[in-house]
Amino acid sequence: MTIYDWFDGPYPARVRIAIAEKNLQSQVRFESINLWTGEHKTPAFLAKNYSGTLPVLELDDGSLIAECTAITEYLDHLEGPPTLTGRTSFEKGTIHMMSRRAELELLDAISVYFHHATPGLGPEVELYQNAEWGVRQRDRAMRAMGYFDALLKTQPYIAGTEFSMADITVIGAFIFAAIVQLEVPAHYTALHAWHGRMQERPSVQAWNRMVEETRAAA
Repeated sequence: MTIYDWFDGPYPARVRIAIAEKNLQSQVRFESINLWTGEHKTPAFLAKNYSGTLPVLELDDGSLIAECTAITEYLDHLEGPPTLTGRTSFEKGTIHMMSRRAELELLDAISVYFHHATPGLGPEVELYQNAEWGVRQRDRAMRAMGYFDALLKTQPYIAGTEFSMADITVIGAFIFAAIVQLEVPAHYTALHAWHGRMQERPSVQAWNRMVEETRAAA
C-alpha cells in the first residue's frame, strides 16, 4: 500500500497514527506530496484525488481511497478485529458521530482559519481568502474546545470508554492548533488532561519522533 501525504500535516497525522495503532507500518510506504508548493493541487495529483486533499491511500491494484475516516475504516478492518472504528452497531455509530463532530466543529474549523485568516500555504496556493470567515471558524473551534472539555469530564475518551478514531481526530486538531498558534484555554482542564494522556500513546510518540527527525534532516 502507498500513502500519499505530507510528513507533518494534521490530516495525514490521523492516518499515520491509525497505521501505528494497527501495527501496519511494514505494509505501507509513504510518498510525499508537498503541501507548501501546492503539489496536491496539480493535475497529476487531482487524478488520484478529485478533492485535492491529503492523505490518499493507493492499494497494490491501483484502487484509491481518500478521506481520513474512510482510510481508517479500511485499515481497521484489514487485519484482526476492529479497534478504532467500533465493533458493535452502537460503537460504530457513536465513534463516527463523534469523529464527525470533531472534524466539523474543531479540526476543519481550524483548517478554514488557517487557509483564510492567516497566510496559509502562501499566495500561490491560497488563491482566495476571506479573513472574516476564517475568524468566524476560529471562534467556532474555540467553542468546540469547550464542548469536548465538558464531554471529557464525564468519560475518558471522545467516543466513550475506549480509544478510537474520534480521539485521533481531536489529536489532529491539537496538531493543527499548534501550527496556527491557537492556544487551548488553560481552564479546559479535562481536555488538556486527555491530550496529555494521548501524548503517552506509542502511536502518537512515533508520529512526533518522525516529525522531529524529518525536520532535523531537512
